[in-house]
Amino acid sequence: MSHHGETGGERHGAAQGDAAPPRPLAVVRAMIDALDRDLLQILARRMALVGEVAAWKRQHGIRIRDPLREQEVLQDRHDRAVELGLPPGEIESIFRVLLRSSRDQQAALRAEVPSGAAPRTVAVIGGHGKIGRVLVRLFGDLGHQPLVVDRDTVLRAEEAAAAAEVTVISVPIDQTEAVVRAVGPHVPATGLLMDVTSIKAAPMQAMLESTAASVVGTHPMFGPNVHTLQGQRVVLCRGRGDVWADWLASMLAARGLVITETTAEHHDRIMSVVQVLTHFQTQVQGLTLARLGLPLSETLPFTSPAYLLELYVAARHFAQDPALYGPIEMRNPATTGITAAYGRAVAELAEVLAGGDQERFSQLFGEVRAFFGDFTAEALVQSSFLIDRIVERS
Repeated sequence: MSHHGETGGERHGAAQGDAAPPRPLAVVRAMIDALDRDLLQILARRMALVGEVAAWKRQHGIRIRDPLREQEVLQDRHDRAVELGLPPGEIESIFRVLLRSSRDQQAALRAEVPSGAAPRTVAVIGGHGKIGRVLVRLFGDLGHQPLVVDRDTVLRAEEAAAAAEVTVISVPIDQTEAVVRAVGPHVPATGLLMDVTSIKAAPMQAMLESTAASVVGTHPMFGPNVHTLQGQRVVLCRGRGDVWADWLASMLAARGLVITETTAEHHDRIMSVVQVLTHFQTQVQGLTLARLGLPLSETLPFTSPAYLLELYVAARHFAQDPALYGPIEMRNPATTGITAAYGRAVAELAEVLAGGDQERFSQLFGEVRAFFGDFTAEALVQSSFLIDRIVERS
């Protein structure tokens, strides 16, 4: 009798819209942990299938990245998220990370390395440096045999160059030309001599003068702490020998890197904007902040996400080695013109602000907006994404 009464009471309560009492927090957390472990198992199964995809692509000579397939996946997951009442933007972000991880796994499995490609012996001069270690791992992942040379190795640079088919110079900028001239004569005429320096014209000239081998200049447009090589850019400058240049381009692409080919002179001109101007304005901002007398800690409670993003970029810059940035800026032949142009822009804008000239300010604003053109739309989307990620982690 009491059993029926309790059942009836439960039904009556349900009819009145009473909610069931919540489970204890510890129980709910345990359930979430269990689901997360299930998700990890599913991701592991997914990655195993990616390995099968990599093997199929290598067998059939298919590129790793398939933009049409990726777009189909993202649209499908977006639509399913909407159906399930999940936030589609966040779900899309999760699947973009998964797709990037899948591409990286396929590259590590050599999906784009031709099945008949012969392994090469690659000497990395400066192989214990930060970028040197990345290069050693990169060529090793591609099935080649690295020979590591550095100040603490028994193997000498000249010996490694003579024994290797490919010699990579990965030393500080101010040492590059001297190392090139010491090593170049030992590189076999049938081999390749290449560098990874941020300045290209002078090192390229030194390589061409010091060896009869093929010559390629490269500039990795990323630092040693990147989480993945997928989508990272490398500039490639052909010096001598298209066969080796084509081989190198195919190897870098097989590891997921994006190749931009240009001349050494054009590279240095573009780097005067991409590197010199960018680093210079960051250094001016940092130096100004350091000398204003206002502690950084006092500004942080007032930071907008955009200001915080700029602070992260500046602080990241000054966390690096000044011996790296100094030569990048001092040895670029266009640096003087860039810093002079920056100075003129600073003086003009300061004069407008001091004079309270809103009309002139609006004109300058419009001039710059016109320069950016359609890129502003992309900038709004991408910067909003970055800002959202910063807010999530704060």
